[in-house]
Amino acid sequence: MLTLTTKDFVETRERIAPHIKRTPLLTSRQLSEATGYDIRLKAEMFQNVGSYKIRGPLNKFALMSAEEKRRGVVCSSAGNHAQGVALAAKIHGIRAVVCMAENATPAKIAATKGYGAEVVLHGSIWDEANEKAKELVRDEGLTYVHPFDDAQLIAGQGTLGLEIVQDWPEVDAVVVPIGGGGLISGVSMAVKSHNPKIRVIGVESSDGPAMQRSVAAGKLETIDCRTIIDGLRVRRVGELNLSVVQRFVDAIVTLPDREIFEAMIWVMERCKLMVEGAAAAPVGALLHGLVKLPAGSRVVAVLSGGNLNLDQLRGLNWN
Repeated sequence: MLTLTTKDFVETRERIAPHIKRTPLLTSRQLSEATGYDIRLKAEMFQNVGSYKIRGPLNKFALMSAEEKRRGVVCSSAGNHAQGVALAAKIHGIRAVVCMAENATPAKIAATKGYGAEVVLHGSIWDEANEKAKELVRDEGLTYVHPFDDAQLIAGQGTLGLEIVQDWPEVDAVVVPIGGGGLISGVSMAVKSHNPKIRVIGVESSDGPAMQRSVAAGKLETIDCRTIIDGLRVRRVGELNLSVVQRFVDAIVTLPDREIFEAMIWVMERCKLMVEGAAAAPVGALLHGLVKLPAGSRVVAVLSGGNLNLDQLRGLNWN
């Protein structure tokens, strides 16, 4: 059972501090007025690689043995995890291989290569690319870097929560997007270790509520995931992640992709911030009244990243 304390997160933050930015908590007058809460936005789109995903790999690689570093690492992703692993590996002088589906967007392939990783294209979906990554673990001795079900990764992602409570100790609630569960696992433990009374609310797409279903069932559930939002598109959450969420997360709410995309546009128009779909999910939940708190509550919405796929946005058709 994974339980991390404030001391653990402080040590992790010190370990990765030279290579990350301390992203700001931005006051949102318009969102506060729209909801009746005092809301601040944790603007992780200003992080290196444009999302929180650099934090976990930096921690994991700092703790690897010299032999593991010599052999290199591999992951499977076409999004933020790929870029986080690629840059963190470059910083630590580690060979990184990223497996992507053959239909990955050229921009994401180029971005990942730009951070120094080798890209292997295999299959038509993530699951097939992931099988290739596991094959490379067997054949070449590379260390597999899971996108969310990993204690060292969770500790790294949780430094985001540590920064929130350090910068705003009086916070009453934190609203966090959920994909596989790595971010909310770390953030929930970090903020609860500061003050157990802080409420942690997770947000998923109702078109892919893998964590909500698993919590309700009391065990890992594999779902038919229909969401098109990259950062929320997971058929099965992590085992570690579920165990942490069951203990530290107060509620999980869901809303459809359409409302999340509308929230993304709202943030860009009203707050002048570039956010990706997953990052807009907490704002969508707040705007639609899904987050139930006393009036005037001090709330942080975690904007997890800003790597927006503009080609996907242009291609949307809600008719």
